[in-house]
Amino acid sequence: MTNQTHRNDSVPGVNFVQNVAERIIQNVGQVIMGKRNEIRQTVLGLLSQGHILIEDIPGVGKTMMTKALARSIGAEFSRIQFTPDMLPSDVTGISMFNQKTREFEFRPGPIVAQIVLADEINRATPKTQAALLEAMEERQITVDGITHMMPTPFLILATQNPIEYEGTFPLPEAQLDRFLVRIRLGYPSPSEELNVLSAQQYAHPVDNMQKTVSVAELVQAQKAVRDVYVAEEVMQYIIHIVTATRNHKDVELGSSPRGSLALFRTAQTRAAMAGRDYVIPDDVKALAEITLAHRIFLNLDARAREIPERSVIQDVVAATPVPGASAR
Repeated sequence: MTNQTHRNDSVPGVNFVQNVAERIIQNVGQVIMGKRNEIRQTVLGLLSQGHILIEDIPGVGKTMMTKALARSIGAEFSRIQFTPDMLPSDVTGISMFNQKTREFEFRPGPIVAQIVLADEINRATPKTQAALLEAMEERQITVDGITHMMPTPFLILATQNPIEYEGTFPLPEAQLDRFLVRIRLGYPSPSEELNVLSAQQYAHPVDNMQKTVSVAELVQAQKAVRDVYVAEEVMQYIIHIVTATRNHKDVELGSSPRGSLALFRTAQTRAAMAGRDYVIPDDVKALAEITLAHRIFLNLDARAREIPERSVIQDVVAATPVPGASAR
């Protein structure tokens, strides 16, 4: 990529986005120790107005991450603990007949909130999981033929355990595709785990967390991200990467166009979080795995060889030529 001179402050709000992001990251980092990169990825998804899937084994802090994020923002928060016997109406809500008014009244379910923790989402049956599809894509729910809009902002932070664990149901492709990013936390290092033990000796740090960003500031930052400039060459680079996932020898079903948009939007956010008003190819390369890996479906031979999706995305990025970019 050719070197170009840009003014970091040319787009109003870029420094504001960076400031909002850092405040949230610092606050959540007091609870989730040693996972600054994963926290940054989560905040990036939040500022990109996308839903986030946190996938890993039990006990590594998935639920605590989402609770800490919600408390940092001070948004209206709701938690859904998914179980195999849960019904779709337990998620969306129901219409009940009011004998006094002689009319049906909508009683909203836990999904009607600004930040929704969908805890262990893959423990629910596919029928119940499907209750989230309309809300995730269109930010509305339909109950008994009546449409109800979601509040602003609206974000689903879902956690899931690996599907090979007993009592779980794999998320369908249509639902995975609606998650902007998929993040894995992984085990902490021995020193990080020691810090966790020390921090939780008397009380959990999340209990003392304070709001660090208002909902109004979050919405303003989300809007400011849209002003970040993306050169046509960089947009073509995104399309070439996504197209390559559809032609890869190990892939049966490549990324959808929604994957292109996810990579585009998160690249804008990453640039803004770095204090830039323009996207560079490195932004795209850094985000390809978390935005695209969960959107591809490997063929039978690749699954038999236990090839991880992230390896395919890494191959695609490595094989896709990096473009130059024109000055704005």
